[in-house]
Amino acid sequence: MKLLLISNSTNAGERYLDHPKGQIKEFLGNTPVNALFIPFAAVTFSYEEYEGKVQDRFKEVGHSVTSIHRRDDPEKAIEEASAIVVGGGNTFHLMYELQKRGLVELIRRKVMDNTPYIGWSAGANIACPTICTTNDMPIIEPESFEALKLVPFQINPHYLDANPKGHAGETREKRINEFLVANPDIEVIGLREGTMLWYDNKSLSLLGPVNARLFKRDSSPREISGDEDLASLLL
Repeated sequence: MKLLLISNSTNAGERYLDHPKGQIKEFLGNTPVNALFIPFAAVTFSYEEYEGKVQDRFKEVGHSVTSIHRRDDPEKAIEEASAIVVGGGNTFHLMYELQKRGLVELIRRKVMDNTPYIGWSAGANIACPTICTTNDMPIIEPESFEALKLVPFQINPHYLDANPKGHAGETREKRINEFLVANPDIEVIGLREGTMLWYDNKSLSLLGPVNARLFKRDSSPREISGDEDLASLLL
């Protein structure tokens, strides 16, 4: 498989998809690719708007996207896709729409057959076994929390260390620890803003300006850097 799993689309003060566009270009290669775009995480804006935003940035690096909502036969669109791109937004809405259309297993098989996959935020979250480590509000109920199962660990996109002044609720770390109590055999990677995971040919590496954080049951959280070989997380 080839996966590029990005924590966030936009860093503070930057344009949309500006920080990962160099990695997107490198990941897809020098030959122009027209990727199939999955916009179903969008809730408060249209799929056409979403496609346009992504298209603008992909064109800057020599590639393009076409949204699946434009295709009369979405199953055929997946089968013919040269790459699959899944945008961020609400993870529950994304899974609801994919499951309703019967596309989850089709996408999984296609990506397992070496079709490049790029996902940010919700799009990164659904590469995991489940969507149970999303930060999103469950605005709609999918058939299940099971996701694409492309990697054996969970991702928490937009991971934050901070506990804002005056906030008396749970921190992100505490929420992840709750997940680990209920799911003791699954590891969780907290992907901070600006970071991403690159999977290629059984190799897994962290890219970006800061570390990620690895959570395991009955262990203290551990910082992981871009210098580390993360292949053990794939076992």
